Amino acid sequence: MKRIILLASGSGSNVENIITYFDKHEQVAVSAVLTNKNTAYVLERCKKLKVPALYFNKTAFLDTSVVFDFLIAQNPDLIVLAGFLWKIPQELVAAFPNKIVNIHPALLPKYGGKGMYGAKVHEAVKENGETETGITIHYVNENYDEGGIIHQAKTNISPHDTPKQIAEKVHALEYEHFPKVLEKILLKNG
Repeated sequence: MKRIILLASGSGSNVENIITYFDKHEQVAVSAVLTNKNTAYVLERCKKLKVPALYFNKTAFLDTSVVFDFLIAQNPDLIVLAGFLWKIPQELVAAFPNKIVNIHPALLPKYGGKGMYGAKVHEAVKENGETETGITIHYVNENYDEGGIIHQAKTNISPHDTPKQIAEKVHALEYEHFPKVLEKILLKNG
């Protein structure tokens, strides 16, 4: 059985989508969800879905080896950032080469980098008059949004679309593609 650990910072809609997708899957399971916000709605989603969820603070993540040791002990086949906003420490990237995957709400390399997440991305896409946007699923390296691209999916946007409407189109792509791409990564690796 291939095991995924999810990291999230907010509502957890992608987390719920991934957990639901792999529920009763014969070869892949979500073994835990970690969050850096003790008030994140993702904790409620995990309780409802009966998936173990753990909160950690910045000290546990950056200044001690608590989270690192937990991940090493769990030995997941994939660590998936599903709306997780902190930069992954270099030691973690080195310990899990090509095993940490992120989803970004734009077509990288456009609209990536520090501070480019959520509504900020969709507002920038709108301000620049883009005619398309999408998602990028990529490996995590030591820099924000610069790891190797695994998959991109596009959607057209009109000049009349608001940032909220753009976000809805991007979320639809996330829900459709993210679990399937994760499954493909895990099952192609044997």
